[in-house]
Amino acid sequence: MSNPDGRYADAVYFFIALVIGIAVGVVGGYFHLLIDWLSQWPQWLGSQLQGAARIAVGALVTMSVAVFCVFIVKRFAPEAGGSGVQEIEGAMEGKRVVRWQRVLPIKFFCGVLSISSGLVLGREGPTIHIGAAIAAGLSDKLRVLVQERKGLLAAGAGAGLACAFNAPVASMVFVAEEMRRQFPFSFRNYVAVGIACVVATVMTEWVGGVAPDLSMTLHGEGVSLPLLLAFVPLGVLLGAFGVLLNRGLLGAAQLATLCHARLPYAFPAGVGLVVGALLMVFPMAVTGGEHMIQRFNFDSPGLLMLLLLVVVRFFTSTASYASGVPGGIFAPILALAMCVGLACGTMVEILFPHAGVDPVAFGIAAMGGLFTASVHAPTVGIILVAELTGTYQLLLPLAITCLCAHICAKWLGGRPIYEALLERTLEQERLKVAGAQAEQ
Repeated sequence: MSNPDGRYADAVYFFIALVIGIAVGVVGGYFHLLIDWLSQWPQWLGSQLQGAARIAVGALVTMSVAVFCVFIVKRFAPEAGGSGVQEIEGAMEGKRVVRWQRVLPIKFFCGVLSISSGLVLGREGPTIHIGAAIAAGLSDKLRVLVQERKGLLAAGAGAGLACAFNAPVASMVFVAEEMRRQFPFSFRNYVAVGIACVVATVMTEWVGGVAPDLSMTLHGEGVSLPLLLAFVPLGVLLGAFGVLLNRGLLGAAQLATLCHARLPYAFPAGVGLVVGALLMVFPMAVTGGEHMIQRFNFDSPGLLMLLLLVVVRFFTSTASYASGVPGGIFAPILALAMCVGLACGTMVEILFPHAGVDPVAFGIAAMGGLFTASVHAPTVGIILVAELTGTYQLLLPLAITCLCAHICAKWLGGRPIYEALLERTLEQERLKVAGAQAEQ
């Protein structure tokens, strides 16, 4: 594409961003609807089978889906496994290539299957990758310049997050904060990102309806000024927990690689069996967790159950992501954080019964805090959770929790999860090339 000066060039560039937003919003909207539709299979299975037969069949279904998706990913597009955010950041740095012809279909269909199977995964990573792949395909067709391509990749990624969570403002901030090292900052590029995010959200709402993605309701009048102090230790706790979670994700990924080298597909098969069985007997311990979050808004399961869920979901989240199927980590992080926050809020309520404590406020603040501790993007954490839940009156507790979590995670030596995942991917690629050269 030629590069004319002035307003005509800007108009063309912004029009491309608008087209990207429309395409990503429609594709992402139907991606979401398909997942919701297929996710009803455990209820159908429960109407057909009972007892041990139901558990066995459920475990076999999730195991089969996990093995099938890993096979397809490894055979045709290894970069389509996992979240995909690190792949986009690597592409914007010039270290990875977006093979959109392969990524688009595999990420879409295998993402729908793996997320709806009950594995502890979110849809936001795949939609970010799908959005960037759509942008890459359009950039190739129009032969845009390198700098414009980077800007459009970011616009597609932001649009993917916007349609996954119905959060256009947080998605724009995500590009600025999370992709700050890769994004070619200019007013023109950032306006293009904004156009894509807003249009993608409009199209997603047209496909699937208008509402905050995880609409929540506080039971009190908010958080009093003295209670704000309680969000400081909450943030510190989440900062430490976020460092542990990131190490768990990387450790599980390393274990999966070692298992695959010795016995291919054993790791995803084992994870699928366990998750599928849990889906039948303890469904709160698995799936992305969005429905659990909304359920806990009105019906908290009690302190001991919350602590059990924290432990179990930690392992199911890290293992599901490490299995190698397409799926994101945002939603599992938010669900895990809700359990931690509700548990902390319940303990504060027990200690100070007359202070007007609302445990749900702690759960909502914790979602932003754990996200921040893992991704190292505090501004995104604050805005994303506020947009997701519609609880803008909690901006101050969210800010306190996210900032304390970020400071604690940095002090403990934690690293942004997507940066660490990208480095791991590049190291594996280097070892693979070195091994191939040694064989020759």
